[in-house]
Amino acid sequence: MARSRSRLVASAAVLLAAQAVAGCGYNTIPTKQERAEAAWADVQSQYQRRADLIPNLVATVQGAAIQERTTLTDVIEARARATSVQVTPETLSDPAAFQQFQAAQGQLTGALSRLLVTVEAYPQLQANQGFLQLQSQLEGTENRITIARRDYNEAVRDYNTSLRTFPTVIWAKTAFSGEEPMQLFTATAEAQTAPQVTFDVNGSPPAARPGGAAPAVTPGSTPPAQ
Repeated sequence: MARSRSRLVASAAVLLAAQAVAGCGYNTIPTKQERAEAAWADVQSQYQRRADLIPNLVATVQGAAIQERTTLTDVIEARARATSVQVTPETLSDPAAFQQFQAAQGQLTGALSRLLVTVEAYPQLQANQGFLQLQSQLEGTENRITIARRDYNEAVRDYNTSLRTFPTVIWAKTAFSGEEPMQLFTATAEAQTAPQVTFDVNGSPPAARPGGAAPAVTPGSTPPAQ
């Protein structure tokens, strides 16, 4: 009987100790870290979806015998660079790696925007249902990328704050002293705006875009620098 009572007391002590540790914020840092890493996985998933759409988009544009080889080459090369730069959860605290990733994805966003502005001058593509479907999927993916980056930034700010505020700062300096703040997306306003890729099948001038009206493009010419 006495032994059973001792076991019960010991179990209660362990439970109380666990509750005390949880109540003082020990679990907060790893919990928020997991949330931020999950948000990062969603960012990567959306970027991968975009990369997967690009080969079909390029093939469709090439199939329409469009002469804008420069813009097509820019997209292909930008996609290659973007998919070659990898940032893992283990390197989310590495500013250089994260900035390289941002830069590569931003260059791909710009190249895609220029291509989609250029091909508006081609009625055969504006009437191509396969192309319009790809354009719609790409636009939706760009919107999801923007949302995923926003959610990631919110999760990272929450995690980074836990490393600097009481009571979790105590654990950040002891049990989790090896953890560093994660990097935030700090892309330019242009890079964080989903490209305007709506086509006007009535032949009216392209709609204005952030930063001014879209430049006129003569079929077969090289589009002006953006």
